Amino acid sequence: MALKCVAIDDEPLALELIKNYVAWFPALQLVNTFEDAVSGAEYLRNNPIDLLFIDINMPDITGIDLVRSLAVKPMVIFTTAYKNFAFEGFELEAIDYLLKPIDVKRFGKAVEKAVEYYKYKTSFTKEGEDESLYVYSEYRMVKIELKEIEYIESMEDYIKIHLHNAKTILTLMPLKKVLEKLPGDKFQRIHRSYIVPVKKIISIQGRKVKLADIELPISDSYADFARRWVKM
Repeated sequence: MALKCVAIDDEPLALELIKNYVAWFPALQLVNTFEDAVSGAEYLRNNPIDLLFIDINMPDITGIDLVRSLAVKPMVIFTTAYKNFAFEGFELEAIDYLLKPIDVKRFGKAVEKAVEYYKYKTSFTKEGEDESLYVYSEYRMVKIELKEIEYIESMEDYIKIHLHNAKTILTLMPLKKVLEKLPGDKFQRIHRSYIVPVKKIISIQGRKVKLADIELPISDSYADFARRWVKM
């Protein structure tokens, strides 16, 4: 099923380019376009869609403010000629952030992310659990395979996701929130600062969890898990 899309841009040529690009992707269905944000906002409040392409710098209301005003937010891909709005896009968890003039290959990558994220939200594995995690990093949505996660570390308002082969992803999210996105039988919080994949625990000795390349502390609050793991 194609994603229902709306495009909003006060520049007619930019809007026409988006219309042409969308037509090249069978995964997308453009249901409406608007040259002013007020009309677009009214339509979005009364018509559910899957994906919104929206310019940021518009005269009547910015794309940022429009998205913030929506009670039910679709997936969003921002389009703009200015780089200085990137952090606002980060706050709103946009799928991607496209700089004008938009290249069709770059547009295609953004669409691919939107399609994958839509599948992530609406489909499950045979076990009823997702095998991947999506987080917002470097101003766009990033897909992480669960099997690649070595451990997750809290850094105040941010978390650092340590991946296989020493790669890391930094995202603005509390540890509690990411834990809610992970399957409970596969990941365990062991400390206020750490989450680990249960299958990657090599040993537990005292209040230390040994993984392949690091030892992490177990706090008093999670000591029960250590006792259960030893029994298993």
